[in-house]
Amino acid sequence: MKKAIAIMVLAASSMFAGVAVGVRIGAPPAPRAIGVRPVAPGPRHVWVDGYWYPSGNRYLWRSGYWAAAPYRGSYWVAPRWDRGMYFAGYWAGGNYRR
Repeated sequence: MKKAIAIMVLAASSMFAGVAVGVRIGAPPAPRAIGVRPVAPGPRHVWVDGYWYPSGNRYLWRSGYWAAAPYRGSYWVAPRWDRGMYFAGYWAGGNYRR
């Protein structure tokens, strides 16, 4: 009887056991060399340097590009990798009045 109870307890506990799998991809590779920067399409455009970004369990390269600043005086803060974490790029500063 004790053996049957032990088997039932083990079976029940295995039904609720959770499995978690994490993948750590580490730091991104070194930045790629940038060739010639194309001419800005307009005065409100800001050059965004190319950068690596995480996608699944690897990094993908996003080539540099011109982007229209969302508001006057804003600037692009590049994405970065710090202490095992990736921080996405964002627009900052400036005066939000259009």
